[in-house]
Amino acid sequence: MKSRRYLTVFTPAYNRAHTIKRTYDSLCRQTSKDFEWLIIDDGSSDGTKKMVEDWITEAKIPIRYIYQDNQGMHGAHNTAIDNLNNTVLAVCIDSDDWMPDDAVEKIINFWKKSGDDTYAGIIGLDVNERGDIIGDRLPATNSLKLHDYYKNGGKGDKKIVVRTDLLKHYPKYPQFRGEKYFSLGYKYHLINQTYDFVVLNEPLAIVEYQLDGSSHSMWKQYWNNPNGFMFLRLEYMRLYESDTKLQLSSTIHYISHCIRAKKYLNVFKSPHPLASIILAPIGLSLFCYNWWMVLRNKRMQLKIQR
Repeated sequence: MKSRRYLTVFTPAYNRAHTIKRTYDSLCRQTSKDFEWLIIDDGSSDGTKKMVEDWITEAKIPIRYIYQDNQGMHGAHNTAIDNLNNTVLAVCIDSDDWMPDDAVEKIINFWKKSGDDTYAGIIGLDVNERGDIIGDRLPATNSLKLHDYYKNGGKGDKKIVVRTDLLKHYPKYPQFRGEKYFSLGYKYHLINQTYDFVVLNEPLAIVEYQLDGSSHSMWKQYWNNPNGFMFLRLEYMRLYESDTKLQLSSTIHYISHCIRAKKYLNVFKSPHPLASIILAPIGLSLFCYNWWMVLRNKRMQLKIQR
């Protein structure tokens, strides 16, 4: 009978054979081996499968590998969550990122000391290869809500470690036909309506943003995934009714996504239809700016290729 591991590290991978070995090497160096690695191959065609099969044969760390047709990052997350074993915690480490050698040990020890069922999990730091914190250090507090951190001016991606039972309990990321992107923060915001995250001001992941990654192409993501963003903006308006700034921003973006999706009447399905009418010209302007940015980026790419 296999012993129960404490942590699942899950990694969505799509044509990252040139970077995922760095992830693997960092997991092999972990000072605590009380984890398993779950890889969701989201339709790679670059030899990722053969590479992972070799690692499984090496048996340096426990690895589970699942291949699926390409569904986008959020679809890979849904598959990972469906296939989480009975570990206490789970954390996503992207296929172009890696972990400090003592990250697993820090996560487990900190949760045993500071975590319990009244918290959602741990929020820690992302750093770059030089060790610089991505954005800001977390506030010196025992726990916080993710939304409050950003509302109060906090910046930068953070590493979220979540209780596996909560990941399975809350709704999956919605998937829309023809769309391959949905914000991964959605599930964390749902969880954070009830639970805080305990704060660990230590690096848990070393990140490297790829030129073809979503963080470098948000205007393109807006353009290609309007239904998902419409859904997301409505959810933000529902979840954060008292946040006036977020209500205004979400309404403007919602109008822009409605126009892009050609679902013009959906503007009136907003929780604030009168505000949507008033803000419609700004939403239209954002749609036009989005179109211009996508066109501009395409032209820049063509120049580079030439």
